Amino acid sequence: MGRRIDYYDDPNAPKANSLVPSVNVVVANGKGEILMIRRTDNDNWALPGGAIDLGESIAEAGVRETKEETGIDCEITGLVGLYSDPKHLIHYTSNDEVRQEFSILLTARPTGGTPLPSDESREVVWVPAEMAATLRMDRSMRLRIGHYLTRPASPILA
Repeated sequence: MGRRIDYYDDPNAPKANSLVPSVNVVVANGKGEILMIRRTDNDNWALPGGAIDLGESIAEAGVRETKEETGIDCEITGLVGLYSDPKHLIHYTSNDEVRQEFSILLTARPTGGTPLPSDESREVVWVPAEMAATLRMDRSMRLRIGHYLTRPASPILA
């Protein structure tokens, strides 16, 4: 399996060769916890998410990716923001793809399922929301969680 390497404003980063719309989902339960995964490709903690497939909506992608990576079913409830910072590049070493960030951060509530790891998630846990950003993660994920926690009145455009 290849690795995922995140770069931010790094002059030594490889040049982007793709732009893939993707989603991340903050699934929050009634206990004030959010669903987090520990990624298999870089060992960092993250919100579930991934690429939007042809033929599916943003919400469908969020529900599908959450189920695939965590075993949890969810219902999309809102939008936190859109993230397309060209300074953030993601290098997938398995195929040498270098993506410019393009992610839509959604909110959701769990509707069923059991937390289960997958090929993409080494661990799946519910974390107190205020503790989530203290886990080891990429700066872009920490930024997203921080925006979720501040509950902006309007969507973030970053």
